[in-house]
Amino acid sequence: MERLNSKLYLQNCYIIKENERLRKKAQILNQENQQLLFELKQKLSNGSSNQGNNNNNNLSSSSSSASGH
Repeated sequence: MERLNSKLYLQNCYIIKENERLRKKAQILNQENQQLLFELKQKLSNGSSNQGNNNNNNLSSSSSSASGH
C-alpha cells in the first residue's frame, strides 16, 4: 500500500509540474495573441482612415475629370 502511495505521489508531482509548465506556456501564448490582436486592430484602424482619404482623393479627381481638367 505504501509503495502504491509513493507511486501515486510521484505521478501527482509530475502532473503538477507539467500543469505549471503548460500554464506558463498558455500565458505566453495569450500575451502574444493579445499583442497580435492589438497590432491587427491598429492596422485595420489605419487602413480605414487611409480608405477615407482615398475616397476623398477619388472624389476630387473625378470632379476634375468631369469638368474636363
